[in-house]
Amino acid sequence: MRGSKKAIGSACGILAAVCYGTNPFGALNLYQEGMGANSVLFYRFGLAWVIMAAVMAIRRESVKVSRREFTVVSVLGVLFIFSSLTLYESFTMMAAGVASTILFTYPVMTAIIMTVFFKERITWQTVAALILSVTGVTLLYWTGGETGTLPAWGVVLVLVSALTYALYIIVVDRSNIQMSSFKINFYVLLYCALGMVAYSLLGGQPLVLPPGGRAWFYVSWLAIVPAIMALSLMVYSAKYIGSTATAIIGALEPLTAVAIGIGIFGEPFTLRLVAGIVLILAAVVLTVLKHK
Repeated sequence: MRGSKKAIGSACGILAAVCYGTNPFGALNLYQEGMGANSVLFYRFGLAWVIMAAVMAIRRESVKVSRREFTVVSVLGVLFIFSSLTLYESFTMMAAGVASTILFTYPVMTAIIMTVFFKERITWQTVAALILSVTGVTLLYWTGGETGTLPAWGVVLVLVSALTYALYIIVVDRSNIQMSSFKINFYVLLYCALGMVAYSLLGGQPLVLPPGGRAWFYVSWLAIVPAIMALSLMVYSAKYIGSTATAIIGALEPLTAVAIGIGIFGEPFTLRLVAGIVLILAAVVLTVLKHK
């Protein structure tokens, strides 16, 4: 039984990573339609929440939560708002494949947080993984356009996205919350949609309605694939195989994003980009060896 749960958790982790890696497919196409990151995320999360609410109604699952459960889903909602917004804003500043690769420093961040705050033993693998990931991010930083570097603010945004995503996975794993993934994501998506409204109001950026059928298709894609499917699968993966293993399997996420960026949007694929990707994935492999 335990082996079957691990297999299910691993399969869920793989599918979650691939689904989440398709973010650029929807986001970049919507940017071309004239929508900003705040509008893209609002309709993505809003539509995803409507779908999740319908699923909850069909399952006749109660939306009632205890005080502790409300606290946990509130923390998850805030973390995912920051993770999504910073990632989508970075897409406007650099190639989506590069941004998604830098985002994949989150497994190393997960391992470091678990070591510092949850007393996991510090090993040479952890130190080496940190060095490799920092070197990989540095190489990616020097892949930028005419100036020869990526915009520093864009890199900072992706690193914030990685940190908040790592914290999201850890909270799911460590909270031992006894809720279905549907109920967890019902509240997380609601928080995210409301968060985009607040961000738009505070930032003076009005929400823009998707301009046509093509735009609504990409909004639907973002709502279903990298939102509902990725989040639901990630919850099961974290519960069955743990936060670190879930983060490690996410190696498929940047590879998916890079493939989409190059194949669909014509983003550059340079030797330096290859080296950066290899170093970051090597850091993740070392993390795997540590937790094997």
